[in-house]
Amino acid sequence: MGEQQDKGGIQWLSQLLEHQGVQANVTGEHVADDLGDSSFWLTIEDSSLTQTQIDGLLGDRGRVLDAIQYLANTVLNIGKEPQEQQSYTIELQGYRQKRQDELKAIAEKAAAAALASGGEHEVADLSSAERRQMHTLLKAHGGLETFSRGREPDRRLVVRPLGSDPESSGVVDA
Repeated sequence: MGEQQDKGGIQWLSQLLEHQGVQANVTGEHVADDLGDSSFWLTIEDSSLTQTQIDGLLGDRGRVLDAIQYLANTVLNIGKEPQEQQSYTIELQGYRQKRQDELKAIAEKAAAAALASGGEHEVADLSSAERRQMHTLLKAHGGLETFSRGREPDRRLVVRPLGSDPESSGVVDA
């Protein structure tokens, strides 16, 4: 991933904010997560924003920020070969970092519950991006398998010990 891509991400987000009538500086930084995956974090500096603007950009449970992040990852990677694609994370007022910490705690609780019961444990109320993140977090845990069940808006993450029999729990994958 090159410096040109990094600058393109900053410019794209700055222009998107301008189109929304929001004047804010955007900074960028490469960040590696606990699993060694790298993302280019585009941070919207909030010092010049009103609380109403911040709330509007975050949305209910981070949904607007998730949508902006989805757009960034789609638009900024159009026409690029997979090895040339860059992962983008949009941050505002520490929301994304705080949510990542919450997801790690949820993953640990789900893993412990599944291992303790020997059966399935469902986690609801996650966006599709958060479910993908949870799959990754739990894959690193070992001894567990994960999958998603249901349809939006009621899609859930399911965690169970490797090799557990879904028939014995009375649950059939939808």
